[in-house]
Amino acid sequence: MKTTKAFSLAQRDSQVARILNLEEERQANTINLIASENYASQAVLEIQSSILTDKYAEGYPGRRYYSGCVYVDEIESLADERAKKLFKAGHANVQPHSGSQANMAAYSVLVEHGDTIMGMGLSHGGHLTHGSEVNFSGRWYNFVPYGVDRETERLNYDEIERLALKHKPKLIVAGASSYSRIVDFERFRYIADKAGARLLADMAHIAGIVAAGLHPSPVRYAHITTSTTQKTLRGPRGGFMLCDEELASAVDAAVFPGMQGGPFMHIIAAKAICFLEAMQPEFVSYQRAALDNARVLASELQRHGMRIVSGGTDNHIVLVDLSPLGITGKDAEEALLAAGISVNRNTIPFDTQPPRVTSGIRMGTPAMTTRGFGKEETKRVASYIAGVLSPSGDKLAQEQVRRQVTEMCRCFPIPGLA
Repeated sequence: MKTTKAFSLAQRDSQVARILNLEEERQANTINLIASENYASQAVLEIQSSILTDKYAEGYPGRRYYSGCVYVDEIESLADERAKKLFKAGHANVQPHSGSQANMAAYSVLVEHGDTIMGMGLSHGGHLTHGSEVNFSGRWYNFVPYGVDRETERLNYDEIERLALKHKPKLIVAGASSYSRIVDFERFRYIADKAGARLLADMAHIAGIVAAGLHPSPVRYAHITTSTTQKTLRGPRGGFMLCDEELASAVDAAVFPGMQGGPFMHIIAAKAICFLEAMQPEFVSYQRAALDNARVLASELQRHGMRIVSGGTDNHIVLVDLSPLGITGKDAEEALLAAGISVNRNTIPFDTQPPRVTSGIRMGTPAMTTRGFGKEETKRVASYIAGVLSPSGDKLAQEQVRRQVTEMCRCFPIPGLA
């Protein structure tokens, strides 16, 4: 029997409640095209605000450093088993708090400080943790960047092989945060083996597409695969790692006690739910729709005169080069947000603008597809974007699109906020 009085958020902290309401209103009335964002299910949201928040559980199931872990052990074991089943992996670790921490742990297993690693350059589509000089990865290791071909704007595997044989890295990182084409993980493994390197696959952006069987899986080729759960997987904010049994003990030790203390059991429970949701037939349909919407978005923006990096997309990402329009990514991001469309400024390959300005914008279709947008709605979104970013686009155009966006969002509410 509960003896404590329950207080609503508004009663306990009206300031936070007010800000939360404003954020809910912003999300409800904004078309979200940020490729790394999505909307989690009610079940995922619910478990994150559960009493599991209160449980400390340093260690692993059956090997905790705190008592009272019998039930959280069950939850973590369930998440582990579901991750292994979903991605056909020998071992899973669901404790990393983020994808960056998962990558940090993976590096600590596969290389030593100062070792040479090859990763996709940030300006070509890689991630901060793939060797950026402002990140731990670029400070602790000797990174040799690879990129895309200047003409095709796609990965040039022959050039990557040449670099690998020249520099003899201890590790090659395959994966990206703004690359819109299929990643050939099998070819990456061939290159890694030929150069005497190990392979780390970062599938944070494409994990949901991989789970649905719509993108080749890296798991059978990479020594370690890292990912997040909040993007195309549509789960909570967090990371996880996959590997064979051979590296299981080293991976677990790298996460705890190597990189982290107590795991977030409420988030691990949410990961278990998202893995289960990703096993359902409707999840495959959702991923197909997201890919279809991305292709439509790319082709429609091209029809409106915009240049799409690499000429199109094979996944959920559409990267637009705005330099032919004489607009920076920063200006485009701000103009679109004023019109109710959320994107992020992004560097494009061989960008001449600084990272905080950029020549491009990155867009993605996972969130809009979760809201129920289909091909026709995507065409309308493309026309809104073109209207705002056209030479005649002004405050009046932004206000007109803002009204159209608000009406569209009303017709397609965010699940759980309806």
